[in-house]
Order: sequence, then C-alpha cells, then structure tokens
Amino acid sequence: MKVVIANQQHSKYAEIICQTIDEAAQVRGTGIAKRKPEYIITKIENGNAVIALDGEMFAGFCYIEAWSHGKFVANSGLIVHPDYRGIGLAKKIKATIFEHSRAKFPMAKVFSITTGLAVMKLNSELGYKPVTFSELTEDQSFWNGCQTCKNYDVLQRTEQKMCLCTGMLYDPTSKDTNNKIKVKEKVFQRLKRIKENMYLKKERK
Repeated sequence: MKVVIANQQHSKYAEIICQTIDEAAQVRGTGIAKRKPEYIITKIENGNAVIALDGEMFAGFCYIEAWSHGKFVANSGLIVHPDYRGIGLAKKIKATIFEHSRAKFPMAKVFSITTGLAVMKLNSELGYKPVTFSELTEDQSFWNGCQTCKNYDVLQRTEQKMCLCTGMLYDPTSKDTNNKIKVKEKVFQRLKRIKENMYLKKERK
C-alpha cells in the first residue's frame, strides 16, 4: 500500500473516485458533495491531490482546494474504498494531504467542513480547531460547491452561517499552533541528542 502525490498517470482513476464518493454519500445519508471526473482530473494533473494504491488497485484519495487567493486551503473529497477501510488508511491519506497543503501553501489557513466524526478526530490530531463558518473562507465559489449536498437547503436557510457540517480550522499563525510545533521540535532535538550520546558511548567501547 502506498500513498503518493497524484500525477497525470493517475487520471484513469477519476471515475472510480467519483463513484466511491457517491456511494459513500448514499450509505451515510449525510452531506457529501458530488464530484465530477473532469474536476478530479484537474486536481490530479495540477499536483493538488494524493492517491492511495494497492498495486494498481484504487484504495483512497483526497485533494486540495485553494480559496480567497490562497489565504485558505481545504482538504476535500477524502475517501477510502470499502475494501480498504478499518486499517488506518484514511489517517495516512489525511496526514499526507495536510503536509502537502502546508508545503504548497505555507501561510494559508487549512480548513474542513464535515459531518464525519472520524474526520473530525483526524483533524483534531493534526491541530485543527472547531470554528464557526464565519471564520472560514468567504469565497462564494467554495460554498457553491455545497449545492450538490442533500443538506444545502439548511445552509441557505441560515445564510451560510451554519449547517449539519462542523467547521474546523488549522491556523499556522496561531500561538497555540506555534507552541505545539516548538514542543515537538524540542522533543525531537532531545531524542536526537540521546541517540548521539548512545552512539558515542558505543564507539568508545
């Protein structure tokens, strides 16, 4: 099993990706916006997606969307094929697309709207915080993408202030985020020094 940055050779999986997303929406009975193969292909060819493969078999997918002139980035369309669920693949895909988003848009706020508890948990582990929709992008083209969701009428009635989805945001400029990064760096440096000391002691023997 491998999770890689998608490229042009992976465009052939667009149809099954859309089919898997659509089937998941029907099973869950909650809001998942539909995607068209042409849109998925664009994301793949622009290097804005990651794909999980088991040999040549499709296993999972997720892509990047940039909004408000790159000030906001969303990791969308996270899906795992039914044959590969329950093995931690979604977590691996989510981590890979998150790191890819941070590399391509280092100053962007990364956000997510979802009804899935599993996705909320993955987001929390990556440093996302629950927020109101007012803290997310105001780019109308993003919200227009919700039109194919069965709960779109809720979003309309609340004037895009709330829906059944939960909004979550990762802000790279927040003090809380920066403190977590500093703590991780300190732990890494400490482990590095311990390993170096163990190596030196071994060499002396």
